[in-house]
Amino acid sequence: MNKNEYFKGWYFKCCGRNQTIAFIPSLHYVGGEKSALLQIITDDKAVQLPFDRLKYREEPLKVGIGKCLFSEKGIKADIRTDALEVSGCLRFGKITPINYDIMGPFKYVPFMQCRHSVYSMSHRVNGKITVNGQQFEFNDDIGYIEGDCGVSFPSRYIWTQCCFAGGSLMLSAADIPILGFQFTGIISVVLLGGKEYRLATYLGAKLRHVGENTVVVSQGDYELFAKMLKKNPLPLSAPINGKMGRVIHESASCTAYYRFSYKNTVLCEFASDKASFEFEY
Repeated sequence: MNKNEYFKGWYFKCCGRNQTIAFIPSLHYVGGEKSALLQIITDDKAVQLPFDRLKYREEPLKVGIGKCLFSEKGIKADIRTDALEVSGCLRFGKITPINYDIMGPFKYVPFMQCRHSVYSMSHRVNGKITVNGQQFEFNDDIGYIEGDCGVSFPSRYIWTQCCFAGGSLMLSAADIPILGFQFTGIISVVLLGGKEYRLATYLGAKLRHVGENTVVVSQGDYELFAKMLKKNPLPLSAPINGKMGRVIHESASCTAYYRFSYKNTVLCEFASDKASFEFEY
């Protein structure tokens, strides 16, 4: 990995009954120079604030940027500028990690453009955060934590995440360049009734269909279908060669439909207005 062009970022999503907010702290190396950025996305707005630096620890996860702290135990926020005021504290319950690294054997492959991590599929969220006068209150609600690192986001990808009654899921399919070749990489976890189901390229998963806001993947007799029904896109910055020079659009809280099945049996099927979706195909 070229440390002169490198990024590392985390995604802390908190989903309440009527509100969703996600914090995205990130660290960047460009030309040997370090910088940091904090992005915040809600149901109706996305804001960002640059910082000179960011400190982090992986195990257990702890990210410090400015006077803000993000960890597996919660979030403490304290930002006071002319453009952005954020304050408050959120407490997380016990996190739910996945059984092993979401990248599988690709964790050890050099020259990967981007590596993904899942820290918690689901955990309880309690507390209050205020962003520019708007209060976000969580009372025994749900959170999710993931991360990325590498050089750039994939040129084309689809990503979705949703917590639901009895479980949580995440799915990503992307064009993966490596050593002059390109393939479609799939990573997905469905946590259902305390059992983890994983669909991934390294386990034989295939992309059966990708269309406007729709993706279908299969692995053996398992199939996962996801479709964004009502988008709510807001702009976020994403990395190109370490620098946050690309604009993507995320619906942090939108309406989506999911169906997960095995042979002719539907294991779960639901629509949610608390889904998160990025469609960059």
